[in-house]
Amino acid sequence: MVLGGVLLNIVGSQSDSAQQVGVTPEAAGIAEQVVAIGAVTGTTIETQEVDSAEDAEALLEDGTLSAVVTGTDPLTVTVHTSLSDSLTPVFASLAQQEALSSAVTDLGGDPGEVGRAIAQAEADVTALEPEPEQDSAQVVAGFVAGILLFISLMTAGQLVAQGVVEEKSSRVVELLLATVRPWQLMAGKVLGIGVIGLTQVVLVVAAGTGTAAALGLVDTSSINLGATALWVIIWFVVGFTMYALALAALAALVSRQEDVGSVTAPIMTLMMIPYLVGVSIAPWDPTNPLVVWLSFVPFCAPMLMPMRIALGEVAPWEVAVSLGISLALIPVLVWLAGRIYSNAVLRSGGRVKLKDALTAS
Repeated sequence: MVLGGVLLNIVGSQSDSAQQVGVTPEAAGIAEQVVAIGAVTGTTIETQEVDSAEDAEALLEDGTLSAVVTGTDPLTVTVHTSLSDSLTPVFASLAQQEALSSAVTDLGGDPGEVGRAIAQAEADVTALEPEPEQDSAQVVAGFVAGILLFISLMTAGQLVAQGVVEEKSSRVVELLLATVRPWQLMAGKVLGIGVIGLTQVVLVVAAGTGTAAALGLVDTSSINLGATALWVIIWFVVGFTMYALALAALAALVSRQEDVGSVTAPIMTLMMIPYLVGVSIAPWDPTNPLVVWLSFVPFCAPMLMPMRIALGEVAPWEVAVSLGISLALIPVLVWLAGRIYSNAVLRSGGRVKLKDALTAS
């Protein structure tokens, strides 16, 4: 996370760097036009005066300047090796303006005013269906939140399932259940692995948030970094509780590690759905009906709702309703998972049918 933040900062600094263009005394009058044309073409240009051709050559060779304008009639530009792609359209347009200025001068007009007017002129474009403006920091935060939660929930959930089968296959569970009740053993396993998973998520979130704040990666963004980080942690706790309970109950149906995948496949598939929807649709269309509705569905909400929060496309009442629905389901899952686990964990041998585990007294 820290390295990713540093790389984003480096890339952002490079993309925001201005092109340095020198102008000799003979061409000093067009410095303002160069900057104006660059702004129109999307290239940030900074100009500086160069006293002589010798100074220009030295500055070009050491990389201080990208180009030096040495004359205006005709337009003459000196570069070290070649003119960069970002400056090529700038000087092409400038050459056209200089040709026009010469014609204006011959007619008795002010070429400077004409040049500035042409450089700043742009079309008034009206879009029938304008694309919504996207905050790059929010998009990155949405991606990171979705990926982090998916990996964390899947890893911690699989640890719970594998732990249940390990205890069952080694018959350790029979010794443990002599002193504790089945639901207590299941709850202890979920709680213990949950604490480890939560610690990992908190460390990763803290690293990402701290790096972004320290390097100023979100200074120009409207994202609420602290609130986003807090909601990622909260939704991990909620999501892990739901997934871990379901996986612990299903894992108790089998006695071999080789069979864990077959009984937990439905839950893993369910986990993939919000993740795929989240990373493929949500960042580009956070108000998509599929994204919105799935963010209220338990088991899907822990991954989609934090992404919507990061993207800034969710109302507080939506977060409250989604969280309330998921929290209301947890007591049901506790009872259901406890019943399945209690009735299946002591049965060794072949796979226990889910129906038998639910109906056994």
